[in-house]
Amino acid sequence: MQKKPTNQISNLLRLLSVPGIGSQRIRQLVAHFGSVEAVLAASFGKLIEVEGVDKILAEKILRQQDTDFVRNQLNLANKNEVDFLSFWQPEYPDPLKSIFDPPVLLHVKGSILPEDVISLAVVGTRNPSSYGAQVTEQLTRELVRAGFVIVSGLARGVDTIAHRAALRAGGRTVAVLGSGLDFIYPAENKRLASEIEANGAVVTEFSFGTKPDASNFPKRNRIISGLTLGTLVVEAGQKSGALITAAFALEQGREVFAIPGPITSVRSQGTNRLIQDGARLVQTADDILQELEPRLRSLRKLEMGHVATPELHLSGNEKRLFDVLTGDPQHIDVLSQKLGLSSSEALSILLTLELKDLIKQLPGAYFVKAF
Repeated sequence: MQKKPTNQISNLLRLLSVPGIGSQRIRQLVAHFGSVEAVLAASFGKLIEVEGVDKILAEKILRQQDTDFVRNQLNLANKNEVDFLSFWQPEYPDPLKSIFDPPVLLHVKGSILPEDVISLAVVGTRNPSSYGAQVTEQLTRELVRAGFVIVSGLARGVDTIAHRAALRAGGRTVAVLGSGLDFIYPAENKRLASEIEANGAVVTEFSFGTKPDASNFPKRNRIISGLTLGTLVVEAGQKSGALITAAFALEQGREVFAIPGPITSVRSQGTNRLIQDGARLVQTADDILQELEPRLRSLRKLEMGHVATPELHLSGNEKRLFDVLTGDPQHIDVLSQKLGLSSSEALSILLTLELKDLIKQLPGAYFVKAF
């Protein structure tokens, strides 16, 4: 359901309409004055007291706000049922807030939910091999079943396969654009974008009317990695944009995962190099889950809060798995086979049970009941 834009959003659009101003400078101004409204009310003398704001920019802030731009953006948002989400709203994704130069305004079609914090970027070449397509489909499905939201860029190839696989698996997915929401690119993904809106969100920092110019995509890529716990690169050549996303992930302190490929394939040159440089080699979703386990435990504990009587709140698979466990250690592979679950599904459930203090994990991926 579309939310009515607040005065803060309208005022933020006024600031964004100023030539030569950007998100970083706007955050700096708001930090100095306390609010977007206070920035707009500031005098010339007060504006130039802010570090990085010279006389030219101060004059632009006072004289070159484009009210037609603001009116047009608000009208298009209403027409297209798009919500605005500012950096200072509580709904703004926390992982994105922590990156260098996060956008001060997101355009959102669909919904961003608190649980989307447990997400992984899946990116790669626009022209995957049959191997790359198969691996993307398989791993995305496993990741969704393990509770991940899948984030990608709606591009042809790996991005499209990942989005579609997430939806087919009944999961949520977020597409980040390098254009305004009125320019879905590529055009053949317009229908996919609509499906994503119903089961996730299509997101951009770019205003309506912004075309998918090449210079926009590196900016887009920092948001893809910034929304997630890590980035999985499936196939990528030496100059693939997916490698830019991986570089941003490293810069942002996020994990980077890569699928190994044949040394004879140009599509694997980028991913194999990532592995050489320290990215986690991935063969199954378990490799990702094990690497992210400490972070997942922390996030899921925050989601769940304290549960006084957790045994009364077990889902079907949680109860089945709990009932199979005893005081004798059992390996995750054995438990998976007993219940007909994949290792990644079982591990996700076991982590939840452990957070409820019902089971304990022992070294070597063995589990026992806690009492």
